[in-house]
Amino acid sequence: MITASLVKELRERTGAGMMDCKKALEATDGNIEAAIDWLREKGMASAAKKSGRIAAEGTSTVLTEGNTAVILEVNSETDFVAKNEQFVELVKDLAATFLANKPTDLDAALALDLKGQSVSDAVISATATIGEKITLRRLEVVEKSDDEVFGDYIHMGGKISALTVLKGDNAELARDMAMQVASMSPQYVSQKEIPSDIIEKETAIQVEIVKNDADLANKPEQVVNGIIKGRVSKQMQEISLVDQIFFKDGKAKVAQVLKDAGTEVVRFVRYAVGEGIEKREEDFAAEVAKASQVK
Repeated sequence: MITASLVKELRERTGAGMMDCKKALEATDGNIEAAIDWLREKGMASAAKKSGRIAAEGTSTVLTEGNTAVILEVNSETDFVAKNEQFVELVKDLAATFLANKPTDLDAALALDLKGQSVSDAVISATATIGEKITLRRLEVVEKSDDEVFGDYIHMGGKISALTVLKGDNAELARDMAMQVASMSPQYVSQKEIPSDIIEKETAIQVEIVKNDADLANKPEQVVNGIIKGRVSKQMQEISLVDQIFFKDGKAKVAQVLKDAGTEVVRFVRYAVGEGIEKREEDFAAEVAKASQVK
């Protein structure tokens, strides 16, 4: 069954029309990832961002000390509550607790002690006191070596947080890289990290796009193959940090900036509040439900 919420999510992630999203889901038996590909193949959507549209409220933050850093996201139901003093204090306490105890996963984090009670109970208590559901959604503890440096950037009060690890001690460039990650949303440090199945999937999508492009119907096979290869390469560059254009320069690629500074990015983590979380919109659901009755 194609639900209104599925249509809504697909519409948000692709920018395609409501009825086109419904058709795509019907053609793919409700598989949203396959539906994204279907829409792209038909030329109805641009490349979907892995993160999707930000849909939940709350905040994210980064805290570093010595060779340890933690990045976390805590969700609330409204942006108003995300600015509540008690909520803000809870997030600070959580970050400090995780930095000190270095939990390996969410379950371990929830079991930690926070001012005489478990983190899980502290979050439940905050929910009861504040009056909205509060959720510790995710966290990651990152370690670096003595010859590396952290860079962090928190955008719009925590709507997006980014953490980078660079070789050497160039703290300013490490922060610049965190800003790059926050603003340009790369998925990998370099194309060498991109799994082969991602490249194969993108190639298959571009092949279908070309098949549906009447302007390319009579082009020589060699030319068409070159176009496909070029488009795939462009997509891979967009999700590769070092292949992006450096935001401060607007001209040089990140790879060149790093080379000139004699350093490299070891890893990065980027959290955008609510990415991938579905937001309920009753009026939109009603709109989809009404549209679904039209034959």
